[in-house]
Amino acid sequence: MADTAAPNGNGAQDGDLTPAINALAQYTKDLSFENPNAPRSLQPQEGGPQINIQVNVNASQLAEADFEVELSLEGDAKIKNDVLFKFELKYGGVFRMRNIPQDQIHPAVMIECPRLLFPFARQIVAEAVRNGGFPPLYIDPIDFVGLYRQKMEEAQAAQGQGAPLAS
Repeated sequence: MADTAAPNGNGAQDGDLTPAINALAQYTKDLSFENPNAPRSLQPQEGGPQINIQVNVNASQLAEADFEVELSLEGDAKIKNDVLFKFELKYGGVFRMRNIPQDQIHPAVMIECPRLLFPFARQIVAEAVRNGGFPPLYIDPIDFVGLYRQKMEEAQAAQGQGAPLAS
């Protein structure tokens, strides 16, 4: 007897309970690059620059199974106190969560979705820095599991500070 379930367009059959994260869209929400001391900053410098990068992940639910995830990358490069360049990127995506247990949706949204966005955001930053006259800045891979755990610990500590003491 033939299987009568129709394909759903994702290579799976309707009724398939395989967990899946589908990227529906990806986009640059905001991109800023500053080279405040050009052309002086483009001259050969003694020693390498100190590079600072901050990473943040935010998410919001758009529909029952759809989430917008925003990966924010901010950074700068300095030699001593002279700023060579600064950048800020907010890179977003819309993701659909299918067949993921309710208790696993938050970690999936905050870990797996930014992990999928990161290579694209990394390339945008590298090209912006290169277009600013510097060698491309290839950001090292980010441990989104560690970042998630850190944010959860900070949230728990903040809740603990606001709670009244038991007598």
